[in-house]
Amino acid sequence: MAGIATFGEILLRLSPPGKELLFQSPELRASFGGAEANVAVSLAAWGHRARWISVVPANPVGDAALGELRRRGVDVGAVVRGGRRLGIYFAEAGANGRPSQVVYDREGSAVAEAGPGAIDWEKALDGMGRLHVTGITPALGAKAAALTLEAVAAARARGLPVSVDLNYRSKLWRYGRPAPEVMREIAGFADTLIGNEEDCQKALGMGGASGGVSGGAPGAGAGKLDAGAFEALTAEVMAAFPNLDRVAVTLRESLSADWNRWSAVLRSRSGFLTGPVHEIRHVVDRIGTGDAFAAGLIHGLGRFAAEAEALAFAVAAGALKHSIPGDFNLASESDVLALAGGDRSGRIRR
Repeated sequence: MAGIATFGEILLRLSPPGKELLFQSPELRASFGGAEANVAVSLAAWGHRARWISVVPANPVGDAALGELRRRGVDVGAVVRGGRRLGIYFAEAGANGRPSQVVYDREGSAVAEAGPGAIDWEKALDGMGRLHVTGITPALGAKAAALTLEAVAAARARGLPVSVDLNYRSKLWRYGRPAPEVMREIAGFADTLIGNEEDCQKALGMGGASGGVSGGAPGAGAGKLDAGAFEALTAEVMAAFPNLDRVAVTLRESLSADWNRWSAVLRSRSGFLTGPVHEIRHVVDRIGTGDAFAAGLIHGLGRFAAEAEALAFAVAAGALKHSIPGDFNLASESDVLALAGGDRSGRIRR
């Protein structure tokens, strides 16, 4: 079975215990995460040969990051060792009306300083059947954007399909080039595009306010999800990028930091689908939920004959990630299948 490669940055994640504020007590818990690594971990857990490609400093922090990925079954043999430092981010979990907060410390990281030519793509993509990237890496700087573009171009030159999760991050797009200028070029190499409503607006410059969620800000209002409102948005994106076979848009209502409704839609050349809605009344950690969805969609499209089943699996994977601390979705395939099949009771399995 051909493997699935992801390319991006892994970071050291530092978080206070539980729902504490940053530095409320003199303790921070260390773990690792990053969108593309998160996808690779999920795919490895579900039986895929998952390869994560990046540039990681040759120091004990870099060693620990790679060790964590190896422990999760991810192939890191194509990682280039170099650069000065691993990026860091501080994650503070919100509660009730207090939102979660992320503070980045990524300037000068190994991936941000790497540019075209840093990775031998012929070697890195050998034996792979797909490449997955996100819009986070190109947001780090001009060098990282050029390296991401080089990655997707190399994959398509080999005939590999490419999935792109737009993942717009307003705190990172600060180096002069607007996100749509960069991301529209990268999206031109993709067969599958993933994002939420804001991603389409801010990363692609498309869509405007579609009204998909009533009563609040786009994509995160206090009203009811209206998945059908995204039919026009996905059609617009598909029309703008004729290379695309599928566009998936995740939908979230954030009624509070602890209470979310979660779903998604999928447009393909065969039609438009709406996924099931999951009511999540106690959010443990919502970081990485979009990555869990992306991995679930990649896995589901390969596993199920029906796209509706693939979408339901992806939505369930994202829903389960809300219950797991840390970046990685550690839910097994059987756990996701159970939730996708309607088992939402949370009863103890004995």
